[in-house]
Amino acid sequence: MSLSRRGLLAAGGAVGALAATSAPAAARDGRSRVRTGFERLAADGYGLLSGERVGVVTNPTGITRDARHIVDVMHADDRVDLVAVFGPEHGFRGTAQAGGSEGRYDDPATGLPVFDTYLKSGQPLADVFTASGVDTIVFDIQDVGARFYTYIWTLYDCMVAASLAGKRFVVLDRPNPVTGRAALGPVLDRAFATFVGREPIAQAHGMTVVELARLFNGEFLTQPVELETVPMSGWRRRDFYDATGLPWVPPSPNMPTPETALVYSGTCLFEGTNLSEGRGTTRPFELLGAEGVDRAWAEAANALALPGVRFREAYFAPTFSKFQGKTVGGVQVHVHDREVYDPVRTGIGLLVTAKRSWSGFAWRSDHWIDKLTGSTRVRTLIDAGAGTDEVVGAWEQDLAAFRAVRKGYLSYH
Repeated sequence: MSLSRRGLLAAGGAVGALAATSAPAAARDGRSRVRTGFERLAADGYGLLSGERVGVVTNPTGITRDARHIVDVMHADDRVDLVAVFGPEHGFRGTAQAGGSEGRYDDPATGLPVFDTYLKSGQPLADVFTASGVDTIVFDIQDVGARFYTYIWTLYDCMVAASLAGKRFVVLDRPNPVTGRAALGPVLDRAFATFVGREPIAQAHGMTVVELARLFNGEFLTQPVELETVPMSGWRRRDFYDATGLPWVPPSPNMPTPETALVYSGTCLFEGTNLSEGRGTTRPFELLGAEGVDRAWAEAANALALPGVRFREAYFAPTFSKFQGKTVGGVQVHVHDREVYDPVRTGIGLLVTAKRSWSGFAWRSDHWIDKLTGSTRVRTLIDAGAGTDEVVGAWEQDLAAFRAVRKGYLSYH
């Protein structure tokens, strides 16, 4: 049997991509061995893509267990006719900051055309898919479990556009890094739909991208797409990312670690205020603060006795974003028991205590907090003096309804 150079490269990539196939059920350090959707697709010889011109929606997180990018692996494999790549916010190779993308270019490593999906939806995005010449669109991006993390809405927009363009859509699963145990937080009111929340799901949805794709297709798309999904094996709903045995790649520049993801669905709410959410520090979303904030905030937050978390008085100087180059005071979030920690309740508690303990507290003038929380309810309740329990209790009925719908789309135990 002879192999082309492309085939030899593919063989090497396949060894890495499929390393989990021959690995023991648990790694030597005791962690489970999760096989991603891509690993299972490759193990099947890419049969799901046979005879199709394929485009991939991905970013730097679309990697194999040995940290090779799936685009590089698939491009080198004669069994896949990979003809295009589609980049989301931050770009395919991840060179852009928040609110940016890489635009249209040819990838230097593979020569493949890279199309920009960021801020495109509906017919304009469908036109991009048509122009690319693909038959099937594959989605493989690591999510972090929060409604306002834009990759899940890239998934949604691409599903809608694929349906309009008559393209088949394949979603490859990856773990929810903060577990899939529960849905938490307020549910979006469609009147507040934006790219940080298109449809009524919970702020911390507790789902994987395959589960979300099935939910989107079954509940929200007026014209469902031809959807195929490749689930993981070895992942359990209670698993945090460090239990998977998979390498972590920052999904975006300000999501450096799984610990960042753990707090993000709560502390990202500070984007809607005049306080820094820690961008421009080595601990984004764990460090929060502003000029003039002192130890009173940490004391007030600790007095709430929120489960699984403590707050340290902290001072820091962001290198970019809010308060660039200035020393500000605030808190550092320390999760000491992630099994009982509730990130959304914690985020609300921090907002409540920030407003009460610092006279300079203000919402962003564009009421971005309403887009993040999905309605005016959180802002107006806190402005009216409501405490943490009252704010959290205000969304319980909506959350219960979402949990009932969500249950029908869960794929893992």
